[in-house]
Amino acid sequence: MPYFKDILGHEEIIGHLQNAIQLNKISHAYIFDGEEGAGKKLLAQTFAQTLQCEKQGTSPCGSCRSCKQAGTGNQPDIIHVEHRNAGSIGVEDIREQLCGDIQIRPYSSPYKIYLIDEAEKMTIQAQNALLKTIEEPPSYGVILLLTTNSESFLPTILSRCVTLKLRPVKDSLIRQYLMEQLRIPDYQAELCTAFARGNVGRARMLALSEHFGELKDHAVHLVRHMNDMELWEITEAIRKVADYKADINDYLDLLVLWYRDVLLFKATRQVDGLVFSEEINHISFQASRISYEGLEQIIEALEKAKVRLKANVNFELTMELLLLTIKEN
Repeated sequence: MPYFKDILGHEEIIGHLQNAIQLNKISHAYIFDGEEGAGKKLLAQTFAQTLQCEKQGTSPCGSCRSCKQAGTGNQPDIIHVEHRNAGSIGVEDIREQLCGDIQIRPYSSPYKIYLIDEAEKMTIQAQNALLKTIEEPPSYGVILLLTTNSESFLPTILSRCVTLKLRPVKDSLIRQYLMEQLRIPDYQAELCTAFARGNVGRARMLALSEHFGELKDHAVHLVRHMNDMELWEITEAIRKVADYKADINDYLDLLVLWYRDVLLFKATRQVDGLVFSEEINHISFQASRISYEGLEQIIEALEKAKVRLKANVNFELTMELLLLTIKEN
């Protein structure tokens, strides 16, 4: 059972929603806009459960009949609009599951709430059908649109909804959550937090992912030994990196974080703030050998490699050029 107090970050959005509940000024339509894993669904579900809670507080009580039903996904007046087609939400989905259904009064609750996940997938026809309902909603109707891109909506939809944009969560909160709730070691929590860029869902996924652990171990092994590699070993390394081709952006981001650590340590001689603090011996050694100019060239080469791969430049050629640039510096 989600409670507002247990949600990391998003204090402004939570404050807005709780204030609307307290003042009984609930809008008929909300847009929760944020990247995947940012917490849209958790916020929307907690809001929906609070609105239906029999205790009528500013957070779900967790013990009333409505909250228990919501906790098991069986609250009849909280409706999740399903997609028939994975690639889009069609006009029939909206008409049948929302526009027609919303005319029937709630079964047992003060509101009838509709959650539309991946709402950016609505076709123009589906949005127009939804617009008619948003323009003249029944007093008990509340529509929650969850999206990674609110700009995909018609201006007329946007103008009739309250848009809540999810911002990145503070690194300190994410790090604390990973260490205290998931029992992740501090050095691993540091890496996952840096990588997640304020996205709690992504941080959690990375922390629990064996695959990400393998990716990190391979990347760290590569940068540790880069200076000692012969040309044939670099060719072999490229072949191994190709095994992670599907996650190459993550792989390159790991390398960027490594060399930023080297640059930071070279400038400050401080371990605090390093993402790879457990690798301080290797980082210290590289900081003493690579110049500031060399580190800037390496980080620039990594960013260029990402751009080239996105433009579908030959993978092996791009990686060979990158690794040779790193070795030369």
